[in-house]
Amino acid sequence: MKMRITFAALLLGLAISANAQKKIAVTELPQPAQDFLKKHFSNTTVDVAKKDAEHGEKGYEVKLKDGTEVEFWKDGSYREVDGGDKPIPTAFIPASVKDYVAKNYPNEKITHIDYGHKDLDVDLTNKIDLEFSKEGKFIKGEKD
Repeated sequence: MKMRITFAALLLGLAISANAQKKIAVTELPQPAQDFLKKHFSNTTVDVAKKDAEHGEKGYEVKLKDGTEVEFWKDGSYREVDGGDKPIPTAFIPASVKDYVAKNYPNEKITHIDYGHKDLDVDLTNKIDLEFSKEGKFIKGEKD
């Protein structure tokens, strides 16, 4: 039993250490990611930037001081923007998605956008989850 606890503690230490090593300076992000942050999130600053552990070396994750999280692909293009419960900027969101939300949910704001493997997921302030094709065509929507 004592050996299991020691082993678990060692593994936890290694996991924490490995995660800490992935932190990077904002200047180490690809230029398109740096430009995206400057253009759309100039009202806040970066709290933590790191190579995205979820996707190995294939991307980057940035946490902003206002609580927003932004994930980028390896090339620096954005993959996901998550504002939690608060609205996110929309200038980078496809016009067809913004138009659909404005027409069908005029009192709601977009709080999250995520480019998945097959679709585009959008969450609204009223907890409605919308799904669009990568081209921005509406597929379905449902309450969380």
